[in-house]
Amino acid sequence: MEPAQPADRVPADRTSTDGPGPADARAELDGPPAETPADATDRMPSSGEPALVEPAGAARQDPPEAGRPEPSVTASREPAASPVAAASRRSDRSPKDMAISLLVLLIPIALLLAFYRGFLGGDQPTPVDPTPAVEQAQAAKSFPVSQPAGLGEEWRTVNARYQTVEGGSTLRIGYVTPEGKGAQLLQSSVPAERIIPTELTDRAQPQGQTELAGRNWQRYTARANEQALVLLEPGRTVIVVGDARENELRELAGSLR
Repeated sequence: MEPAQPADRVPADRTSTDGPGPADARAELDGPPAETPADATDRMPSSGEPALVEPAGAARQDPPEAGRPEPSVTASREPAASPVAAASRRSDRSPKDMAISLLVLLIPIALLLAFYRGFLGGDQPTPVDPTPAVEQAQAAKSFPVSQPAGLGEEWRTVNARYQTVEGGSTLRIGYVTPEGKGAQLLQSSVPAERIIPTELTDRAQPQGQTELAGRNWQRYTARANEQALVLLEPGRTVIVVGDARENELRELAGSLR
């Protein structure tokens, strides 16, 4: 018979036959214990071996399914056109193509210009009525006012102005002749020795007399490509000047009444 043992002594190799105890049941329910910093330090690789760390932004790729080829990244990416290739395509245009493109732009412009000139009279000067200027000069009574009479419709009045200047007053009427040249009729009370150099330049010189409609006119040189006819009367000087031919200037001067 064994001697009695103390009540607080537990046998060393006691085997439980009743199953796991309460502590074991709670361990199974709670799962494995949380990892401590010491455990993480024990799992770090030694200084001689590099650590394999997965980048944070790397996406996880699943392995391809069996029998399905892995998609090729380079095959799906289209190469971008280089600037050299684009420049070579532009340089492939022949001079003929460039000429055709230019003609496509110029033809509508030429048609519009032809329509403007042919149907709208774009090159024709706008005619004016000289009557208000003539009446103003007549009302001023600074000098006798003459007007052309008998000129054809081809003579077009393009400007008319009466103005008071230093030493007198002047009436100017501009015309386009039947040949498309310019002619101006000037009547002034300014003394001849002042009005002639002003209108015909200081180098104007008389070239002889000519009779027109019973009056003696003086032929004068004028500016480049111009000639003049001058009529000297008491209190009035009449000048017909322009780049028109002499026969047209004579026609205008001879029509004054």
